[in-house]
Amino acid sequence: MFRRIFTASIFAAGVSLSAAAFAQTDPAAPDCAARATEKKLHGAALNSFMKKCDRNAAAVSCEAAAVERKLAGAAKTSFTKKCVKDATAKPSAQ
Repeated sequence: MFRRIFTASIFAAGVSLSAAAFAQTDPAAPDCAARATEKKLHGAALNSFMKKCDRNAAAVSCEAAAVERKLAGAAKTSFTKKCVKDATAKPSAQ
Protein backbone atom coordinates (compact mmCIF):
# COMPACT_ATOMS: atom_id res chain seq x y z
CA MET A 1 0.00 0.00 0.00
CA PHE A 2 2.74 2.45 0.98
CA ARG A 3 4.66 1.62 -2.20
CA ARG A 4 1.69 2.63 -4.40
CA ILE A 5 1.19 5.91 -2.56
CA PHE A 6 4.90 6.67 -2.77
CA THR A 7 5.02 5.84 -6.48
CA ALA A 8 1.94 7.95 -7.21
CA SER A 9 3.36 10.95 -5.33
CA ILE A 10 6.68 10.68 -7.18
CA PHE A 11 4.83 10.52 -10.51
CA ALA A 12 2.69 13.57 -9.63
CA ALA A 13 5.76 15.56 -8.60
CA GLY A 14 7.50 14.64 -11.85
CA VAL A 15 4.53 15.73 -13.96
CA SER A 16 4.26 19.09 -12.20
CA LEU A 17 8.00 19.72 -12.47
CA SER A 18 8.07 18.85 -16.17
CA ALA A 19 5.12 21.17 -16.83
CA ALA A 20 6.92 23.99 -15.00
CA ALA A 21 10.11 23.36 -16.95
CA PHE A 22 8.18 23.36 -20.24
CA ALA A 23 6.56 26.69 -19.39
CA GLN A 24 9.93 28.27 -18.55
CA THR A 25 11.62 27.22 -21.78
CA ASP A 26 8.83 28.46 -24.01
CA PRO A 27 9.87 31.38 -26.26
CA ALA A 28 6.55 33.14 -25.50
CA ALA A 29 7.39 33.33 -21.79
CA PRO A 30 8.79 36.89 -21.88
CA ASP A 31 6.29 39.72 -21.87
CA CYS A 32 4.66 40.11 -25.28
CA ALA A 33 4.60 43.91 -25.12
CA ALA A 34 8.30 44.06 -24.28
CA ARG A 35 9.15 41.79 -27.20
CA ALA A 36 7.01 43.90 -29.55
CA THR A 37 8.79 47.04 -28.39
CA GLU A 38 12.15 45.35 -28.84
CA LYS A 39 11.17 44.46 -32.42
CA LYS A 40 9.88 48.03 -32.99
CA LEU A 41 6.54 46.83 -34.35
CA HIS A 42 3.70 49.21 -35.20
CA GLY A 43 0.23 49.05 -36.71
CA ALA A 44 -0.98 45.80 -38.25
CA ALA A 45 2.33 44.04 -37.57
CA LEU A 46 2.01 44.89 -33.86
CA ASN A 47 -1.59 43.67 -33.72
CA SER A 48 -0.74 40.42 -35.47
CA PHE A 49 2.29 39.82 -33.26
CA MET A 50 0.36 40.52 -30.04
CA LYS A 51 -2.47 38.14 -31.03
CA LYS A 52 -0.04 35.35 -31.85
CA CYS A 53 2.04 35.94 -28.73
CA ASP A 54 -1.07 35.93 -26.50
CA ARG A 55 -2.32 32.71 -28.15
CA ASN A 56 1.06 31.03 -27.62
CA ALA A 57 1.20 32.09 -23.97
CA ALA A 58 -2.36 30.83 -23.43
CA ALA A 59 -1.52 27.55 -25.18
CA VAL A 60 1.38 26.94 -22.81
CA SER A 61 -0.72 27.48 -19.71
CA CYS A 62 -3.61 25.44 -21.12
CA GLU A 63 -1.26 22.60 -22.04
CA ALA A 64 0.04 22.58 -18.47
CA ALA A 65 -3.53 22.51 -17.16
CA ALA A 66 -4.35 19.56 -19.43
CA VAL A 67 -1.31 17.67 -18.14
CA GLU A 68 -2.32 18.47 -14.57
CA ARG A 69 -5.80 17.07 -15.25
CA LYS A 70 -4.18 13.98 -16.80
CA LEU A 71 -6.00 14.39 -20.12
CA ALA A 72 -4.87 12.58 -23.25
CA GLY A 73 -5.89 12.23 -26.87
CA ALA A 74 -9.08 13.89 -28.03
CA ALA A 75 -10.01 15.05 -24.53
CA LYS A 76 -6.69 16.89 -24.22
CA THR A 77 -7.04 18.45 -27.66
CA SER A 78 -10.61 19.57 -27.00
CA PHE A 79 -9.77 20.96 -23.57
CA THR A 80 -6.71 22.83 -24.84
CA LYS A 81 -8.58 24.30 -27.82
CA LYS A 82 -11.44 25.56 -25.64
CA CYS A 83 -9.07 26.84 -22.97
CA VAL A 84 -7.04 28.86 -25.51
CA LYS A 85 -10.23 30.21 -27.08
CA ASP A 86 -11.57 31.30 -23.69
CA ALA A 87 -8.25 32.79 -22.61
CA THR A 88 -7.82 34.86 -25.77
CA ALA A 89 -11.45 35.95 -26.20
CA LYS A 90 -12.09 39.65 -25.98
CA PRO A 91 -14.22 40.67 -23.01
CA SER A 92 -17.73 41.62 -24.08
CA ALA A 93 -18.89 45.17 -23.43
CA GLN A 94 -21.82 45.22 -21.03
